Amino acid sequence: MASNGPTSHSTVVESRPPAITKVCKQILSKLKANDFGPEDIFAVHLALEEAFINAIKHGNKMDPNKEIRIDYSVSLDKVEISMTDGGEGFDPDSVPDPRYGDNLYRPGGRGLFLMRAYMDEVEFNDRGNGVRMVRYKKEAAGNAKPGPDKTDLRVGS
Repeated sequence: MASNGPTSHSTVVESRPPAITKVCKQILSKLKANDFGPEDIFAVHLALEEAFINAIKHGNKMDPNKEIRIDYSVSLDKVEISMTDGGEGFDPDSVPDPRYGDNLYRPGGRGLFLMRAYMDEVEFNDRGNGVRMVRYKKEAAGNAKPGPDKTDLRVGS
């Protein structure tokens, strides 16, 4: 059964990979309660984990003493997630596309690529240490619809 209004929550977690588990479960359970389908839940789960790992690795430089702030809102038709780390920031437009040339063999850029591919909106703050991601409901649970054809994820396409 869907919630009556948007559910919003803010939390600050340790800069360690296991810290995302509880927040992820909370967000995904709210998506299910609002009748988001499996494709939407998968997309949000993937983007959330990629953003969190990037915040730990690149933003906080693996410093477990730093923290990550996560704000989220889930409504009947969308989920919005903002994440801010304690790092210096970066220019997201300077990250090369991992699908082309020598970038195929480099490990960097894939998380950012996946976040942009699976979320409908991905924006970074001016400093580059915060990201805002939005996913609009594509399907209702039990009523699968094909996802958007906005990005072909095959290598070399």
